[in-house]
Amino acid sequence: MKGTVYKSTGSWYYVKGEDGKYYDCRIKGKFRIKGIKSTNPVAVGDKVEFDIEDKEGAEQGVIKKIDKRENYIIRKSVNLSKQIHIIASNIDQVFLLITLNNPPTFTTFIDRFLVTAEAYGIKAVLLFNKIDTYNEDELVEIKYLAAIYREVGYECIGISAKTGKNVEKVKEMMLGKTSMFSGHSGTGKSTLINALEPGLNLKTSEISGQHKQGQHTTTFAEMFDLSFDARIIDTPGIKGFGVVDIEREELGNYFPEFFKVKQNCKFHNCMHLEEPQCAVKEALEEGKIAWSRYKSYLQILEGEEDNYRTDIYKKE
Repeated sequence: MKGTVYKSTGSWYYVKGEDGKYYDCRIKGKFRIKGIKSTNPVAVGDKVEFDIEDKEGAEQGVIKKIDKRENYIIRKSVNLSKQIHIIASNIDQVFLLITLNNPPTFTTFIDRFLVTAEAYGIKAVLLFNKIDTYNEDELVEIKYLAAIYREVGYECIGISAKTGKNVEKVKEMMLGKTSMFSGHSGTGKSTLINALEPGLNLKTSEISGQHKQGQHTTTFAEMFDLSFDARIIDTPGIKGFGVVDIEREELGNYFPEFFKVKQNCKFHNCMHLEEPQCAVKEALEEGKIAWSRYKSYLQILEGEEDNYRTDIYKKE
């Protein structure tokens, strides 16, 4: 039978079959040695084929094949293991939730996420959440940050999951699509999903006052069918986001504003570092490219891990 993976716990998979029923499935050991180097050979969103077995009167599935993925979001863990993890696959769009503080989301993290979405051809939308909680100065900062990404070409929406501001707008964008929601723990993913579909009653938790970090409430990625012809993938909060499998020479192509001007560089293989007559560096000096974006580019290029506490909004 064919089906779609709706939840993965690492050893068991919750699969919705063609018949509309859900099956607890496992995988055969050989999937682990088929050149899939990630921690999870099967990801939420995967289209799979599985056999149904009768185990002591209960139906269980055994996944025997994973169909080719249209796309996926993949990250490298920033802990000591440096393991690669596929967050979800076969996604139409991804919404990245961003908060200015409580907890802070910095440009390093945003840019790494956007580079990965660009590399795998997934539309990304930036949701600036909790705008009901900001004072005037903080709202100015949010508008400044959103302006940077709008200039690049990304859709940016100010929302409040708690008050409902622009929640309907997000809902309209989700119609007929599979959308993934991501962001740091505490940015309000579960609160927003509950606002979109109150019947789900996803767990939410308060921010840790000491470190301004969210408490993890989502343990595994999970997909839900919604009542308004949409599917949503809720993901665990991510602290850092390591970029995976992007060649140094290709990296600039995944910064749309770099790609737009690179044909004007003197050298066709320009890395936008110390080369003469570099159109990207010229655009940077003219204020047409944000310094925060260029610094993210350098950090990824140099292989530095995502330090999500580093504020690089500014040129200094």
